[in-house]
Amino acid sequence: MTSPQLPLALRWPRRQRFEHFHAGENAAAVEALRAAASHGSAPWVFVAGPLGSGRTHLLIAACQAAIDDGRTAQYLPLAALRGSRADAIRGMAGSDVLAIDDLDSVVGEADAEHALFDTFNRYRADGGTLLFAATSAPASLGIALPDLRSRLGSLTQVVLKPLGDDERRQVLREQAAGRGIELDDTVLDWLFAHHARDLGALLDLLDTLDRASLAAQRRVTVPFLRSLLKD
Repeated sequence: MTSPQLPLALRWPRRQRFEHFHAGENAAAVEALRAAASHGSAPWVFVAGPLGSGRTHLLIAACQAAIDDGRTAQYLPLAALRGSRADAIRGMAGSDVLAIDDLDSVVGEADAEHALFDTFNRYRADGGTLLFAATSAPASLGIALPDLRSRLGSLTQVVLKPLGDDERRQVLREQAAGRGIELDDTVLDWLFAHHARDLGALLDLLDTLDRASLAAQRRVTVPFLRSLLKD
């Protein structure tokens, strides 16, 4: 399967790479996706995990890894699509690797389920690689199309475990230190009590903190955080 690398790949956030994923208990999931991204003969992977567990990070990391290894890759976030999602799914042909995120958002949409089934068969016949992610495993999603449910259930399935609070605090502290920002325990305590606690949201906030503290030439303190989040 050959096609030009899509411009979309150029817009993938740089931190969403395997080397920036803090695996914790999810090392097996990382290795399964790394293998699938790099080798057309490796098993396809279905990633299940709650919001904030790193599903999107890993799918995008797999796409970038595929490109780094000379393959072409596309990433399709179903929940973000407007209009006919069935048409969007059918239009994603031609790449070596296709990562389909938010599968649970189209459960029960007959046209979309059939499009996924057709895409599955096409990629299997052409020797490509499909990767999927959703909030739960195929058997628990409520997929109406039996053949699609069966095919998804045959894939290598990994269930992500979110990092614990201590691990997230350590990751956030290390990421901040790399930017020259000191986050003391008081700041972290306030942050975890008043902000979304999934790692992706916290790292997004760190980006905002970095810019705001530089612009204001101020240390990151609880009053500074309170003012920033209020604005």
